Amino acid sequence: MELCMLYAFLALQVVCFIDGYPSGAPTGACEDMIPRHSGVLPQPSPAPYSVLTNAKNYQPGMPITVTITGPEYRGVLLEARISGSTNALGTWKLPPPDTKFLECNGEPQGAVTHSNTNLKGNTTVYRWIPPKLTSPVYFMATIAQQRTVFWINVKSSTLTSGKPGGLSFATGASAGRADEKPLLLLVLGFLMFQMLV
Repeated sequence: MELCMLYAFLALQVVCFIDGYPSGAPTGACEDMIPRHSGVLPQPSPAPYSVLTNAKNYQPGMPITVTITGPEYRGVLLEARISGSTNALGTWKLPPPDTKFLECNGEPQGAVTHSNTNLKGNTTVYRWIPPKLTSPVYFMATIAQQRTVFWINVKSSTLTSGKPGGLSFATGASAGRADEKPLLLLVLGFLMFQMLV
C-alpha cells in the first residue's frame, strides 16, 4: 500500500513539473498570454506588480528599459503591443539572467520569458527595441509567483511615438543646410521680430 502511494506521489510530481513550463512559456502563449498550467486559473485579485518604463515616448531603434516591480517572481512573459492587437511588437535585447527570448509572430526575439524558476525581482531589467511604428505602445505581462499563483494582463502605461523631452530643434545637416522644423522657424521668426522692434 505504501509503495502504491509513493508511486502515485512521484507520478503527480512529474505531471506538475511537465505542466508547469519551468523553462519558459510556450509559443502558444504569445497571443493570449495564458500559461499552460494544467488545471490552474489566473488570480482574480489585482496584481501586486507594476510594469514600468524609463520613458513616456519611444523612437524606432532606441531601447526602452522595462522593469517589473513588486514581490519576487519565478515566471514571466513580457511583450510590447498596440491597442486592439494581440501581436507582439519589436524585439528584445540581451535578456537578463534567468530569462530568454520567446519567438512570437515569427520574430525570434518577439517576447521575453523565464528560462528557469529562479527568483527574479525589481533589479531584473528588460530592454525593448521599438520597430518603425507611430502607434501608441504598451507592455503586457503575465507574472507567476509560483506555478499555481499567477496574474495575466499586467499592463504598463502607454508610450507614444516621438522624441523624449520638450522642444524639438533642427537635427543633422545635409550639404550645410539643417533640416527644417516648424518650431525652429517659429522661434527664429520671433527672435528676428524682437530684434527689429
